[in-house]
Amino acid sequence: MPSRKKKEEPIILITNDDGVTAPGIQSLVEAVRGLGKIVVVAPDKPQSGMGHAITIGSPLRLHPVQLYEGIEAYGCTGTPVDCVKLAVDKVLHRKPDICLSGINHGANHSINVIYSGTMSAAVEAAIESIPSIGFSLLDYSIEADFTAAAHYARIITEMVLSKKQDKHLVLNVNIPAVPKDQIKGIKLCRQAYAKYQEDFLERQDPHGRRYYWLTGEFLNFDKGRDTDVWTLQNNYVSVVPVQFDLTNYVLKAKLEKSWKLDAKKR
Repeated sequence: MPSRKKKEEPIILITNDDGVTAPGIQSLVEAVRGLGKIVVVAPDKPQSGMGHAITIGSPLRLHPVQLYEGIEAYGCTGTPVDCVKLAVDKVLHRKPDICLSGINHGANHSINVIYSGTMSAAVEAAIESIPSIGFSLLDYSIEADFTAAAHYARIITEMVLSKKQDKHLVLNVNIPAVPKDQIKGIKLCRQAYAKYQEDFLERQDPHGRRYYWLTGEFLNFDKGRDTDVWTLQNNYVSVVPVQFDLTNYVLKAKLEKSWKLDAKKR
């Protein structure tokens, strides 16, 4: 009787934007141990707020790092998106089964997803047809407690790995900064319309030259109870499916009717 072929374990690519030595990524690695073959490729220094930036004017370097017992890991001189690209092409030599980004130190709900290096790495993986998840904890402290975030990161990763997913799947997962026993569960929700009312503090250096510090107040204009902001304020883990296709299909349909474009008349 022929023996059954052993199912290959999934390959899990892990990256972030806080740097390969950040506590958040270390918590994520430990959280998903045993779910597959883990490979870490992350920036060698903090890259928060880089969005979907890529490096085109200078060379990139990869440095092996010994941080995680039994796990192949590299620090990269580039951006989070660079890390995903290099990992697929030069480290793995194939597409991983899933890409996990995080756990970020700080919120990536609402408009933050646009600026986030954490989420841009996840989106880049989805562009490459790799299902991906970005994880963020609503605590910016380097001493943040990642216990609850790691717990839910494993649960959600297991759910995604348990069945075949859309190859362009991207989930933006945020975890409230409260003890695990205070989290009420997980909610699928939508991105809130919220933004920062920004201001620049103007100061002078010792030579009298002006410089600026970006500051701002977070304002939520969306009172819906199905948003990521509401979900997090009420101590649920928020899960927002996002996409890299930025087409506004509703507006496109309206413009097609109102503009009445006819190439023959132009």
